[in-house]
Amino acid sequence: MELLGRMTPATADVLEVLLDAGEPVWGLKIVKVTRRPAGSVYPILERLERLGWTTSQWDEDNDRAGPRRRLYLLSDEARASALTVVAGVRDRQARLSAHAAAARA
Repeated sequence: MELLGRMTPATADVLEVLLDAGEPVWGLKIVKVTRRPAGSVYPILERLERLGWTTSQWDEDNDRAGPRRRLYLLSDEARASALTVVAGVRDRQARLSAHAAAARA
């Protein structure tokens, strides 16, 4: 597993969904839960997989109508790092919001 390098709020949102899911989750569900555009979520998922943070596979449910789903799972090795990274981003967002609120007052 390689380091992520840049960490954006969108990446933290995707990681948070994967952490909360605890099971494989399809890409479009991540788009819906995060309320981020697919054009942001899918590149993040590709980067996470390339760096070894996630694995993915095609859904094998042949009884479901519609296109096949790509399922993503956070690796066990990445879980602790993902928790730390998400907490850091959320802390930074909270500090920035508090600073902005103080500046408006």
